[in-house]
Formats: sequence, C-alpha cells, structure tokens
Amino acid sequence: MNNSKKLEIIAFYLPQFHPFKENDEWWGKGFTEWTNVGKAKPLFKGHNQPRVPTELGYYDLRLPIVREQQAQMARDAGVTAFCYWHYWFGNGQRLIADIFDEVLNTGKPDFPFCLGWANHSWFAKNWNSDGTSTNKLLKEQTYPGIEDERMHFKFLLRAFRDIRYVKVDGAPLLYVFDPVGIPKEYLNNFKKWAVEAGFTGLYCVANITSPNVSKQDMLSKGFDAVSYQRLGGIVNKTLRDMGRIGRGIHKSWKKCEGIILHRPPFMTDYRKYYPFLITDDDKKEDVIPSLVPQWDHTPRSGWNGSFFIHASPEFFYKHALMGINAVKDKKNPILFLKSWNEWGEGNFMEPDLTYGRGFINALHKALEETNMI
Repeated sequence: MNNSKKLEIIAFYLPQFHPFKENDEWWGKGFTEWTNVGKAKPLFKGHNQPRVPTELGYYDLRLPIVREQQAQMARDAGVTAFCYWHYWFGNGQRLIADIFDEVLNTGKPDFPFCLGWANHSWFAKNWNSDGTSTNKLLKEQTYPGIEDERMHFKFLLRAFRDIRYVKVDGAPLLYVFDPVGIPKEYLNNFKKWAVEAGFTGLYCVANITSPNVSKQDMLSKGFDAVSYQRLGGIVNKTLRDMGRIGRGIHKSWKKCEGIILHRPPFMTDYRKYYPFLITDDDKKEDVIPSLVPQWDHTPRSGWNGSFFIHASPEFFYKHALMGINAVKDKKNPILFLKSWNEWGEGNFMEPDLTYGRGFINALHKALEETNMI
C-alpha cells in the first residue's frame, strides 16, 4: 500500500425499523420494515425467503442497546462507519429522523458516521402482474431555494462538527442518492458554507444508478466523486452499449423468459455476476466502489423484484477481495457497503437463520488477508 491512510468501509444504514407516525397513517398502526420482511414468501423452490434475523431478532431501533450491538458487529466485520440515510424533503420536513437525532444528541454509539441524503419522493407502490407499478405520492421531494438551503445546512453542520463524522482530507463526506435531481445551487452553497464553517470543503459523492448518467456530468455539477450501483443483473457497460431501445427490449425479453420458465424474470446468479460489481473504473480516485453482500427486492416488489441467487458468504468474500484491491493504493481508500441492514431488500450484513455471521466473517477474512485490518 503506497499510503498510510486507513481503509474506510462505510455501510449504508436504514433507520426505519421502528413505528413512526407517518407509517402508521400510510400503512396501518405499527408498520415497520419488518412487516414486509416477515410476510415474504419463497417464489420458487429453493428461494431463500423469508429471511429471519437471529442475534438481534426483529429489533426496534428506538432501543439504544440494539444500536450499540449493531456498532459492535460492524467493528467485528471491519466496517469503519455507518452512512445513515437522511430524509429532508424541503422547508425543514424530515422523515424517520428520530433515530439519527438520538445518535447525534447522545454521542452513542461511539462509532463513526456520515449522512446519505435520500433526496427522493416517497411513493406507495402497487406492483402489477405485468411488471408495471402504480404510484401514489406520499411525500414529495422539493428544493424550495435559499432559505431551505440555509435551514438544511444548519442541520447538517451540527452533524459535520461531531467528532465521529467521516471526513476526507478535512471535508465532511455527504452522499447524495439522486445527484441529477439536486439543483447545482444547493451543492455550491453547501460547499461554500462548509468552508466558511472552517472545513477544507464538503466531499460530495454522487450515486449513479443509470447508464444515462455520466461521471463527468456529475463532476462538472460539483460532486467530488461518484459511486456506481450495479444491481441491474447485467454489466453496466453492456446495458449502456445497448442504448435505450435495446435496454427496453432486454427487459421485455427477461419478462417473457420468466413466463416460459415459470420463474421470476429478474433473477441473477451472484456466483457469475459478482466479478462485474467491481470494474477498472473503481480504481480511479474519483470513483468509490460498492460492496454488495446480497440483494433480494421481492419482499417489497414480489414476482417482478430483482434479486440474486447463490449470494453466499463464500462469494461475497471473493467480491470483497476485489473491492479492497481496487482501492488499497488510492490516496483516499474508501469502500461503500450496500448495506448494513436493508432487510426489506434482502441487502444486509446482520446475522440471519441461513448464514449466521457468515457475511460479517467473510468481510473480516478478506480484510485480514489483504492486511487491511
């Protein structure tokens, strides 16, 4: 390794595993993410559903002891920070804010963190048998302008000043879920105000999920780095080369194939696909790779959900080795981990009935073998 900087592994953290007012109104009293997780059904023989948590059980994030246990498990894995999803819809309106607020106010757990602004509208989705979905708007993402920017930054600044907050060369790291939607003005002002507050800047990371979004466009907009989400079941470059019409044809073919073979259409074999989750692009300084232990969106979206089969600790370990080797010689070696506890998307590291601590141990093993822990 050509630098003395410690490898950062930042795991996305969903603070939604507890009842709150809006969910009660929209879905019924007491609804949490566990509701979808618990009622999930296997869609074919051998489908690993439902997923059942073991060590932490069907936890309630309002309990401080649960958050402490999560932080210790993350340390055991070699994860260095959580990236808490943060919802700011404009004019001071937030959702599921109480968990992070308590982390900030109490100083516990004593575990590094940063924020990921989940700047997207919330919809109630009804999935149809033909693969389409109908959306009902629950909460709209807005960007009202300068007063909202100031109000939002005032909140962010309190988090940035916390000793636990992840910094890159002295600049707080802020991950943005929808980098296309955010006005350039917001980024410019956030960066300017961060410098005025005494930081070296604000290190903004753009989440890229579509082949139509270019890294250069995001860097020109003011982002410092990008992170590619490669969960499409086919290599991003291949998708990009298909063009918009080609991608539409590919999606239609997958649906037809699913009908013919009597299996969900958007199923991908992790054993064959994990080598494509890390590419040569991820070796560049302005790209932060993502590690993906497993993925299964069917608890939320049923037959038309995308998911991996054969996503096991054995192959995640090999995937983690690729990710570590892609970044270990960078000036700022950082990996995102998608995710720590997205149980509703079958995308988690926490122990369950099938694999126990398998994914935690697999990451630790990869870090140990590369002398990065």
